[in-house]
Amino acid sequence: MILYNTATHKREEFVPNEPGKVSIYTCGPTVYHYAHIGNLRTYIMEDILDRYMRYQGYEVTRVMNITDVGHLSSDGDTGEDKMLKGAKREKKTVMEIAQYYTDCFFADCKKLNIRRPDIVDPATACIDEFIKVILSLIEKGYAYEAGGNIYFDTSKLAQYYIFNDFTSEDLAVGVREGVEEDGNKKNKADFVLWFTKSKFDDQELKWDSPWGIGYPGWHIECSCIAMKHLGERLDIHCGGIDNAFPHHTNEIAQSEAYLGHKWCNYWMHVLHLNTDSGKMSKSKGEFLTVSLLESKGYSPLAYRFFCLGSHYRRSLVFSYENLDNAVVSFEKLLGRIAQLQPAADETVDKAALAELQAKFRAALDNDLNTSLAITALYDVLKAKTNAATKRAAIADFDTVLALNLLETADKLAKEKAAEAAKAAVRVYSDDPAIRAIEEAIDARAAAKKAKNFAEADRIREELLAQGIVLTDTREGTTWSKNC
Repeated sequence: MILYNTATHKREEFVPNEPGKVSIYTCGPTVYHYAHIGNLRTYIMEDILDRYMRYQGYEVTRVMNITDVGHLSSDGDTGEDKMLKGAKREKKTVMEIAQYYTDCFFADCKKLNIRRPDIVDPATACIDEFIKVILSLIEKGYAYEAGGNIYFDTSKLAQYYIFNDFTSEDLAVGVREGVEEDGNKKNKADFVLWFTKSKFDDQELKWDSPWGIGYPGWHIECSCIAMKHLGERLDIHCGGIDNAFPHHTNEIAQSEAYLGHKWCNYWMHVLHLNTDSGKMSKSKGEFLTVSLLESKGYSPLAYRFFCLGSHYRRSLVFSYENLDNAVVSFEKLLGRIAQLQPAADETVDKAALAELQAKFRAALDNDLNTSLAITALYDVLKAKTNAATKRAAIADFDTVLALNLLETADKLAKEKAAEAAKAAVRVYSDDPAIRAIEEAIDARAAAKKAKNFAEADRIREELLAQGIVLTDTREGTTWSKNC
């Protein structure tokens, strides 16, 4: 399997640290608000990675954090804690906000068929781990105290900027335009490991530490939670492209300074879901959530299909027109699958199935190319093999794609069959003379279907002798009285 490693800027063959096992860490949500569908595109693609690794036979352990403290409104360690901001907005406690939006996040994931990670750990449950690592970084000379806070000293690193070609001169102050400069920092790129009450007196969540009462910075959380559950050597770390800098850059800096060796082998970043006006966010335009799409009549799995139609390393433009086009394609696909009704004695052609599976694997082995995987799905429908084999291939592929293809298609087939049966039930007239004509017309139709055209002609002539003229149309046969 080839993956594009954003840390090396190269396509690389995936080789796990331990044969047969894969450790994956995915940055979880900051649970101060609903996840928008741009956030969820990242989780869908991470889910495909997780499912495909399992499909290949790996024993996968996937860990996700829940950020319920420490993520400020600016990634430059300034502004208000997002959790506190959410609590003020809704007049609730921070933990009430965290629980509510964590539940909402996983409810959305369930609708989108995103597997719940094997381990989910909130930041507030790992304070001891954060303090342990920060103490070690101070002891090793990679961290310092200033103004009541503990900072990571980026000047001690041989290389800080991993994912981008930034230099310290590229950053006017901190990491983003409009970020206020923190005068406590020795270097503009330094970042906070631990805040104390000297910085935010109104912070609701605080813990005792060797440096005073305070709370962790955002970046230290993911490093510690990953190491807590996956050990010192991580196979794959995933996230949205906006996390590459500074969040993932800072994770690498502090993790490798603490461990003294390389921490993660492969970095996978999913590009943005954009609107016509640019990157999707919670602060701009219509707040696009799964619930909003449902309220407009869209199935969450149609949105998943929409996302799978594009490679994860390409920005995807969302519009209702684009989503509508995906819905039409998805419904046509389901309609074609619904027509696959194997005969009772049909068996799966194992050689044909293996050939179809090879195409599917080739697509996903090519840097998780879900667009080509969908093409492989259409190739199944066109394949010169029986319906049983096609259904077996579709079921196999759907363990990764997770679109509920057979389940939905079979439901659709049953609904169409029920409609056809209902339409086929003739309601005869109460008038005996008209009823006799209608029964004769049905008998003629049955004769034609059985290719007994002589009988069909006999019935027509018999009715004509009674003055009844038949007219055959696409919708069926009508009659009129010849005056």
